[in-house]
Amino acid sequence: MAWDQECDVLVVGSGGGSLVGAYGAASRGLDTLVIEKTAYFGGTTAYAGAGLWLPGNQSQARDGLEDSADLGRAYFRAVVGDATPHEVQDAYLDGAAETVAFLEDNPHVRFEYRPFPDYFAAPGRFEAGRAVFPVDLPTADGPRELLDAVRPPAWAERLGLPVPDGPLTDGRALIGRLLLALESTGNGRTLRHTALTRLITEDGAVIGAEAEQDGRTLRIRARRGVLLAAGGFEANAELRRTWQDLPGADWTMGAPGGNTGDAITAAVEAGAATGLLDQSWWCPSLRFPDGSAAFTLGLHGGIFVDGSGRRFANESLPYDQMGRQMLAAKAGTTHDSPVWWVFDGRFGDELPGITVVPADRKAFTEAGLWHTADTLHGLAERIGVDTEALRTTVQAFNGYAADGVDEDFHRGEDAYDRFFAQGEGANPCLVPIEEGPFHAVQIVLGDLGTKGGVRTDVLARALREDGTPIPGLYAAGNTAASVSGPYYPGPGVPIGSAMVFGHIAASHMAEQGAGS
Repeated sequence: MAWDQECDVLVVGSGGGSLVGAYGAASRGLDTLVIEKTAYFGGTTAYAGAGLWLPGNQSQARDGLEDSADLGRAYFRAVVGDATPHEVQDAYLDGAAETVAFLEDNPHVRFEYRPFPDYFAAPGRFEAGRAVFPVDLPTADGPRELLDAVRPPAWAERLGLPVPDGPLTDGRALIGRLLLALESTGNGRTLRHTALTRLITEDGAVIGAEAEQDGRTLRIRARRGVLLAAGGFEANAELRRTWQDLPGADWTMGAPGGNTGDAITAAVEAGAATGLLDQSWWCPSLRFPDGSAAFTLGLHGGIFVDGSGRRFANESLPYDQMGRQMLAAKAGTTHDSPVWWVFDGRFGDELPGITVVPADRKAFTEAGLWHTADTLHGLAERIGVDTEALRTTVQAFNGYAADGVDEDFHRGEDAYDRFFAQGEGANPCLVPIEEGPFHAVQIVLGDLGTKGGVRTDVLARALREDGTPIPGLYAAGNTAASVSGPYYPGPGVPIGSAMVFGHIAASHMAEQGAGS
């Protein structure tokens, strides 16, 4: 077969897991090629706050936090249980500290601890959190043409606004730092606008891949292996209908242009088994006039009501848990099952939470996504819910705010609830709804990406249905079935686990080669 490109390791995707895998391979002397489908590096990782759930790492210790793989394991096991193989969980937890130490050996990579609570009240939980974050990256620390190729922040890309000057922060800082680390090895190459189309196999082993670049087909030989870390299938409406029974793909926060399941499909065609295809990293999302939606968290005011005008969950839950409550209640999952975020005039024209929203709300009101009325009765009529039900719901909630106890859903009793609270009453999570005008903004079930994909083992190798590994094929991140199963234990599990398994895959390719 004629090859257009050759390398030791081919990495598909350019998010956190892919770039850690690429750097891991290149730093071990392997000729490494990264292909990215879009014009930007970073995928959805670039949108993220980039908390990394990596128990027992040296960055935590440097900032005075005492943690360990065993402490993380006690909590992770209490949350995830037997939903995924314990040996795969252990590979993640035991590899976390090593991954951070390996990355921080490169002068371009640095992390720091910041508080953000673990999401479940389970044994081993850190109520103040255990996540580490990338340190901000000044643009002067690297070639401008490379750092300019990092995907813009979510708010800028979603609103069509220019990226401001200044350091790269959060997920963009992580991607920028990993790109600089990869470049520093002298063994890494990157191709953008290059989309995987299929894997090339020989005698049951993956030996390379085909990709499309500017209308032409590239055949790329990978002597040691292929790492698939190209996100999930959240942008593929057909796959979401098939695997998740959802109406479409408009409400995801996955980065545009990718995340269409190409890597998962290619792996399945090469013989890989899959798991957790019905799962996503769920979140309530603000519906936009163009039909898209934006991740919403950190509520510090208001309540969520369904089409009956009643509350159905603790609105301060961690976002994945709130998304699952929406799924269970069938609220906000389709265009015909709206959820309304109801709050009062004390917030002015600001939303009492964290989300992407234009300063001018005119388009939202014109699209029927933001309603305002002087009375609750008038607001109920505008959003089409029973007026007495909404009045009774708000009256009960105001009583709970006065007493400091949410008798229906226990809002404010958990450390995560209180992390974002700004109220001044007996329970700062319960801010009464009593000062007109009254507002209702539409919320839908969104996600940060799907979390089902290729089944993998402790070495991040893709597995067949019979549990045997496919030589030369590895997967990490949202291309793989998540190590956390149908749970989201804490901030940074998605990116943190992707990074660990990217590092494990690179180590195995360097030590063993494709045929092991």
